[in-house]
Amino acid sequence: MSETFESTLQARVDEMLDACTRCGKCVEVCPATGPAGLGTQARENPTSVIGGVIDILRHGEGNEAARQWAKGCLLSGDCIKACDYGVNPRFLLGMARVAMAQAKNDAAAQRRGGVESFRAVARDVTHLSRLQLDEVLLARLGQGAKRSPPPGNEATEGELPDFVFYTGCNVLKTPHIALLALDIMDALGASYEVMGGPTHCCGVLQIRTGDVATSGRMGENSIDKLAQSKSKQVVSWCPSCQVQLGETTLPILERMRGAKPFEMTPFTLYLRKNLDRLRPLLRERVPMRIALHRHPGVHGVVEAAEEILRAVPGIEIVDLRQPAVGLQSNNLKVLPQYRRQLDEAELAAAAAAGIDALVAIYHSDHRALCAHERDWPFRIVNIYEIVGASMGLHEDDHYKRLKIMQDADAILEDCKDLVQKHGLDLTTTRLVIKAMLAEQPAPLRGG
Repeated sequence: MSETFESTLQARVDEMLDACTRCGKCVEVCPATGPAGLGTQARENPTSVIGGVIDILRHGEGNEAARQWAKGCLLSGDCIKACDYGVNPRFLLGMARVAMAQAKNDAAAQRRGGVESFRAVARDVTHLSRLQLDEVLLARLGQGAKRSPPPGNEATEGELPDFVFYTGCNVLKTPHIALLALDIMDALGASYEVMGGPTHCCGVLQIRTGDVATSGRMGENSIDKLAQSKSKQVVSWCPSCQVQLGETTLPILERMRGAKPFEMTPFTLYLRKNLDRLRPLLRERVPMRIALHRHPGVHGVVEAAEEILRAVPGIEIVDLRQPAVGLQSNNLKVLPQYRRQLDEAELAAAAAAGIDALVAIYHSDHRALCAHERDWPFRIVNIYEIVGASMGLHEDDHYKRLKIMQDADAILEDCKDLVQKHGLDLTTTRLVIKAMLAEQPAPLRGG
């Protein structure tokens, strides 16, 4: 019997379960146990919590604490560093959530849930990007016709680029961030091809509903597209894609094919590796006191971001001494009250520190925070707006400008030319705008 994605994935899970000693260190270091409601049990009996997760993965029911822990996982990654036995507890918690979803719904419902999630993301990404960009800039981000490379970065006809820049899907909602990443790579003279959007889905939406087979097919299809480069290197933007492909799909395909199709490097780590090439381009002084909004789920990214920011002349980084948890803001939505508390505490600390800007790394952080610029005495920006300013690069943040309006009708009126140019349906566009405005973990002051 030939191996399938599902059987190979289960074999990887089984190997980790066999390696796990149930020591409970992963539970002890997890920052989500308290907010998820199992603080006492996590402190007093962490072995029973991880034991419950193992029981879920052995096709049992586990215990309530294990289920709470799995559902409340923020993907912070502290558990990975705590394990001495080569186990990835974050991966096992993800697989426990898959098992729980499969126990709750039959295969048809799992598939239907994955399809609905995918369609919602595709709808929102398509409409929000087109409310901000014309065809030329959409093509530059890999949406539509292929872009022409900048002068000096052209590959000869038929030649593969040095690497692929994989945007993922949701950064296209805040396209100025992705465009700045491209501007910076162009300035460095990098040869790359941009891929991303719903046609290059990583499969995370499908696996969340328990539909492992569809997740595997979509992930494998995207991976085969992404593997088209000289170096077999992919520079990734989205941390969710980084974890889904890097910790689930790529290891499975490596087992099935005998080799990993490529290596993935988050953009911020890529830029730190090229910091010596970047420094001479940071010519303009940017006199700002800033604080970094931090999520440590992809190892090394926060530290790399700080190193890059310190290379910008004029930048002073202030430590607000706030908790750093989760993969990105979007992953904290499983614990909404905790997410709100973190955002409100950070905004208050930023105001008390008298900073000029609160600086986020990821796109979902920007979506969650940017409208607060209306109500607080500091700016909300992405790290690459600061890097770009020092390099003489700028991309308009239309997302923040539109979200601060807080009025769907006003936004539609503002974007009416692009709505007509792209032939967007008004009813659907209004729904997407209202969903954008509703994504506000910490309410704006004054409503």
